[in-house]
Amino acid sequence: MYLRTTTRQNKDGSKITYYQLAHNVRNPESKVVEANIIYNFGRADKVKRDDLVRLCNSIARICGLTVHDNLGCEQSEPSKEEPGLPEDVKFIRSLELGVIFVIEALWERLGIGSLLRSVSKESGNKIPYDKALLAMTANRLCEPESKLGVWDRWLAKVYMPSCRELKLAHMYEALDLLYKHSEDVEKAVFFQAAKLLNLDVDIIFYDTTTASFSIDYEDEDSGLRKRGKSKDGTWSPQVVVALAVTRDGLPVRSWVFPGNTADVKTVEQVKSDLKGWKLGRALFVGD
Repeated sequence: MYLRTTTRQNKDGSKITYYQLAHNVRNPESKVVEANIIYNFGRADKVKRDDLVRLCNSIARICGLTVHDNLGCEQSEPSKEEPGLPEDVKFIRSLELGVIFVIEALWERLGIGSLLRSVSKESGNKIPYDKALLAMTANRLCEPESKLGVWDRWLAKVYMPSCRELKLAHMYEALDLLYKHSEDVEKAVFFQAAKLLNLDVDIIFYDTTTASFSIDYEDEDSGLRKRGKSKDGTWSPQVVVALAVTRDGLPVRSWVFPGNTADVKTVEQVKSDLKGWKLGRALFVGD
């Protein structure tokens, strides 16, 4: 970490200097070291010298050093140091909690946690797959990572003690469990949300999109990845993703169809599935 200085030249030839607190990181794609700006102090001629001296003193105090400000008596009044940690207290690390706490509360309030625990127990599993799914969901809402990234990096930065014993394999196995019982989970979550939020389901909007894969061959037999024309005009192995939402845009249920399925052919199954939920009298709207 270092104090970075940048200069910009105006049209009239004058130059303006800026101070920034930065540290270097390697770009995972380009493999080039780049400066990551942590804080902008602004224009050098506008920055208060006392603020920089106070920062120096704060860092020096943590490192057990002493800063001698030879110019302090001449150019500025001595700055008052901010109170630091007591000498017998050592800072080790900090973990994110606020957003995680809210996500966990909603997870239980919507009945997702209890439903997944019940499903896992009925399947004879002793592994807390519900915690693996909670971790991946929370990560998607906070700082999206791959399953490996969640397990290897992200969980170490947040306070989720219930997920400490998870292994990487549990992440993949949990998704298999979720896929197998996805209809039950979606139905339970929707009706719980409808009850909590007093959702209006007299109108259901429905649409589809496509998700393509960078592979040369489509799946054989009953696989979902089939060649088809995507929404952006390309022709490649893909799946068709469908979503039904309320008039307020809240999801009702989702579907995944083989990539060569025409939109009109999905409507019959979607209507049949929603009819089984007994939503009452509803208007089904598609483009």
